[in-house]
Amino acid sequence: MNTRQTSRRALRRSGFTLVEVMIAVMIVGLLTMIAVPNVKKFMETGKYNAILANLKAIELAKTTWQNEYRKPDTAEPSTEELAPYFQGGKFPMSVMGETYNIGNCLDASRPTATTPNKIRNIEVGGHITLNE
Repeated sequence: MNTRQTSRRALRRSGFTLVEVMIAVMIVGLLTMIAVPNVKKFMETGKYNAILANLKAIELAKTTWQNEYRKPDTAEPSTEELAPYFQGGKFPMSVMGETYNIGNCLDASRPTATTPNKIRNIEVGGHITLNE
């Protein structure tokens, strides 16, 4: 066999067949369908956990503010009054557009976050609390 014929055969076989390409496209499509919901779930869990962390920090700042200024249980601090108790002297930023409700200093009045979007089993306008 001469070398010219061998190199032609090698050239013809160097590409993929239509069936191989179609199988590869189907596999990529299936992997994408599986991965997207998992990524969304992880993103949602991360946002939810960040909101909970903000709520815990707000609760701690509120307690510290009350003790430092000897405020009564009925006192309700503003975001400006709590800002110095956070890193950088700023009240926690919103994670997904939620609004933080500080509440008064009573133990039963824990801070909450009102959500602008559905997250987990909490509907739009629902509240995320530390009690969950």
